[in-house]
Amino acid sequence: MRGVVDGVRILRLRHWKVGSRGNVFRALSEISFGLRVVASAWNDADVVVCISPALLSSAMTVARILRGRRGRPAVGLVVQDLYFVGLEETRGRTAASRALRWLESWTARNCDGLAVIHGRFKERVVTDLSIDPDVVSVIRNWTHVTEPGPFDRRAFRTRYGWSEKTVVLHAGAMGDKQGLENVVQAAKVADARRLDVHFVLMGDGKERQALEMSARGLPNVEFLNPLPEEQYGQAMRAADILLVNEKPGVIEMAVPSKLTSYFSTGMPILAATEATSTSAGELAASGAGLRVPPGAPEALALAAHSLGIDRVGASSMGANGPRYCAKILSEQRAIDLYDSWVHRLVARSEFQRGEQ
Repeated sequence: MRGVVDGVRILRLRHWKVGSRGNVFRALSEISFGLRVVASAWNDADVVVCISPALLSSAMTVARILRGRRGRPAVGLVVQDLYFVGLEETRGRTAASRALRWLESWTARNCDGLAVIHGRFKERVVTDLSIDPDVVSVIRNWTHVTEPGPFDRRAFRTRYGWSEKTVVLHAGAMGDKQGLENVVQAAKVADARRLDVHFVLMGDGKERQALEMSARGLPNVEFLNPLPEEQYGQAMRAADILLVNEKPGVIEMAVPSKLTSYFSTGMPILAATEATSTSAGELAASGAGLRVPPGAPEALALAAHSLGIDRVGASSMGANGPRYCAKILSEQRAIDLYDSWVHRLVARSEFQRGEQ
């Protein structure tokens, strides 16, 4: 995507993922996109901004830029996920994770600047990828969920059969790092103890089919397909509790994008995550919900039941979410920071070329 900001011509290179079909499909998709980028004509850009994911196509783009060092555009990398951390936290340290660490380090070191979406990410890229901290900026993702406008919450809940239930909604991907089998097990606990907790898993992913099979016969687990944006926002506001569930051991691989969406709704959040995780830190900073250990279905079921009973406390927690969005996660704040970042990229690139 091309654009001009204050006279600076910007080319943003972003890979749009199509579904989730495993790591091989994702790698092939990224490489295919990278080949198209490398073969395209964009020599008139002053700044090229790559976004990781996708790492492979970003690395290919950086390699093309380095090949034309004289008069090359400034290049920036926006880091949304850390590939090597994700692999280490889900599969352990392997030859593949070491290769990804090397590739991420090489790509980042050959950029004029990095923008990461959380302070914890900055610590990791500086320490583990050997990046100068002066070239790493922290620019938070803002909430992308728009206000649904006036809608009849009661009618929405009636339409989905939620009227008399305490609805705990997980919205988003159903992959390995989400560890959603924990939610199915929590539903079994709640069913056995006759707790008023109804879990709704809304979204898609490679683990959905297995989860549906595991939850077969449970009356308090429901699966919903992804909804259009307006209905997505309505579903979150129609629920009683919004759920973040992470696999045990997941600490710093990503900042769940659903958290920024959740904060904007004003609904209380329940997070099954490690005490030292990025998600736990965000939740504590916002004051918008409760944390329970990951992989502990009984704790999850009991916490959901308690939140459902304590409507006053839950409402108070939920109200902290929009305040946190306004203070930390606003769109205008992020745009202003990106504007400054792009101009620093240009200045740094011109300084480096002047030294040569």
